[in-house]
Order: sequence, then structure tokens, then C-alpha cells
Amino acid sequence: MKITDVVTIPLNYPLPTTLYDANYAMPTKPALLVEVRTDEGVTGIGEAAHFGGPLISTKVVIEEELKYHILGEDPLQIEYLWERMHQRSYKHARGGILIAAISGIDIALWDIKGKVAGLPVYKLLGGYNKVVPAYATGGFYAEGKGIKELVQEVEGYIKHGFKAVKMKVGRNSSLKVGFNPLRVMPARGVAEVTLEEDIERVRAVREAIGKDTLLMIDANGAWDVPTAIQMGRKLEPYNLYWFEEPVSPDDIQGSAKVASALDIAIAGYETCSYGRFSFKDYITSGAVHFVQPDIAWSGGLTECMKIAHLAGAWNLPVAPHIHGAAVVVAASLHYLAAIPNATIAEMVFPAHPLMGDLVDHVLDVNREGNVILSDKPGLGIELNPKVIEKYRVDK
Repeated sequence: MKITDVVTIPLNYPLPTTLYDANYAMPTKPALLVEVRTDEGVTGIGEAAHFGGPLISTKVVIEEELKYHILGEDPLQIEYLWERMHQRSYKHARGGILIAAISGIDIALWDIKGKVAGLPVYKLLGGYNKVVPAYATGGFYAEGKGIKELVQEVEGYIKHGFKAVKMKVGRNSSLKVGFNPLRVMPARGVAEVTLEEDIERVRAVREAIGKDTLLMIDANGAWDVPTAIQMGRKLEPYNLYWFEEPVSPDDIQGSAKVASALDIAIAGYETCSYGRFSFKDYITSGAVHFVQPDIAWSGGLTECMKIAHLAGAWNLPVAPHIHGAAVVVAASLHYLAAIPNATIAEMVFPAHPLMGDLVDHVLDVNREGNVILSDKPGLGIELNPKVIEKYRVDK
């Protein structure tokens, strides 16, 4: 079997309401899918991250550079192909867009391998547990969205069966100390709150979901060390399961200081995108308690398995960042089902069309708050051509 082509499929779904985290505005949900085709008619499906830039940038890296490193090669030699793509591109890009592009191809290669073997990817990777607990990721900021609307949102998660909820904090550019990324963003001044209002938002959510539901907060790297520690101490009474990305992802020592100062577990950093090479520094510095690679951003399944094993050597759990379309959701669930130090899967609910409608096998969270993987070969999904046609942006 030989690789004959690598193509991308750029998609974009306009959200009905623009959502905001601590730094960014999200008016749409874009996705860059990847297909690796072979001479035996087996096609693998992957997805590459594009965060912080247009889809075309990652598309060009995949189709005009990485593709030519693997054409004619055996798609089942995944470790070899990963190193081939990485080493041949190493001198002009490390991490970021390059690793995101490799990620999409790597996921597709694992899909091929599973289809050829007749096995689901999670069993090829380790097959630890096919039942994956999930949490609802939400609590975003939006214009006109107050505490009442936030509470109604999280109550909907609990009614569906979720046993864990994550919400956003940190959208406060008026801070007088440190550098806040929102100050240079075009949406500064929109849907912002004060630190005191953020505390009240967390208090209201904890009250709404009850004491037995896990609650996580995510500052998306917006705070400096003193603010993160100050806020963390004020939020400790609300029994947080983790505090995600409290400071800039470049401030590894700062994150370690926050981790040392608080009685809340620190989680991160999805924006640490140079695979095991970057996560090694977070782990050995004591900067995180929950290790959070992104399968589509940190090197694909091949690299993220290495990150999981590295985390395991420090007795640390893995809780991947999952933010994309249905393909990366599927890959992330297979990843979590394969490793012993897995914790919980991040899930958008209700699913937008690029999650719920894009593939034939909907990756639903059941009423017990879990996702149960099927034993279909590969990632266990097939793309819906009607959805691709509707949301494709390079027609």
C-alpha cells in the first residue's frame, strides 16, 4: 500500500451568536479536514488545527510541503512518516503551524491503519477503556449574556447528564497590572467583565450545578501571576477541579508559581504546540497538574501518545484540549480510551453541525455523562458529503 495523495477540506460554520473567551472573538467554527489517499482505495480522515490564523495557512503547509515528504510511502509506517515530516521541515518551523499540519496527516494515517487492521484506533494505541467520561465545555462570554443566561446554560448541561462543566474567566482588559492579551485584540471592550464579576459568575455556576458536579475554569492565559494567584485564592471556596491556563503559555515558571501557591490543580497548556519537547518543560517544572495536549495541534496521535507516557512517568493525568470538528473529537476520544492516565473529554454541547452532522456516527454523550466508543475500524466515522458541500469554503 502506498500514499497517492493528501488533500484538505476547509469548512466554516457561522455561529448564531458570536462567543468570546478571555482574548478571542469566535463568530464562526472553522475546521480543516485532511484526507490521506492510497493506491488500494483506503482513505484516512484527519483534522489539523488552525487556531490563531486562517485555514489557508495550514492548508498550504499540508498540500504544498508535507504531502511531498510522504507520497509513495507506506501509510502504515506512521512513526517513520512522522519523523520524516518533522525532520525535513525542522529548520524553518518548530511547533505551531508545522506541528498542526503534521497532526492532521498523522490522525488520517491512524485511521488508515485501523481500517486496514479491522480494529478501532483506541485498541491499536493501547485499548485501556472504551468508556470515556465527558465534560461540557461552555460558559463563554457573549453580548447580552449575564449571570441568569449563564446559569440557564449550565443547568442544561446537568439536565442532559453531564457530571462536569467548564466555564471561561479572564475577559478583563482593564487590569492595571501585567500584560493582558485582550488589549491588542479587535474585540476589546466587548462582553468584558471585572474580576469581581468573574468571581460572581463562578459562584453562581457552582450554586446552580451543586456540590457534586465537577467545575473547571479556563482563563486562556489572560492573567499575570499575581492576578492568577489572587483570583485563585478567592475562587478556592468553590471547589474547582482545575484552573486552566491561568497565565501566558510562555511563562512556564509563572505557571509553576501559581501551581505552588494554590490548592487548585493547574491544567494546561493547549497552546504549547511543540509536542513532547514543550510539554517536557511544563511537566518537569511542576507547572501543571493536568496535562492538556491538543491532538490536532500538538503532533497528532503519535506525538500525543508520547506526551501521555511522559505525563505518566510523573504520575500526572491527561485531559486533552478538544476544540474542533467531529474528526478531532473522535481522535481525542480514541486517545483517551487508549491510555491509563486519561481523565475526561472536553465536549461542546449541543453539537454544532461540524460536530453532530459532519460524520455518520454521532459521538454523543449519554445520560450518564460518558461517551462509549464503537468497535468500528479506524476512527469509526465517515464524512457526510452533504454537510461538506454546505460548509466548504474553497468551492
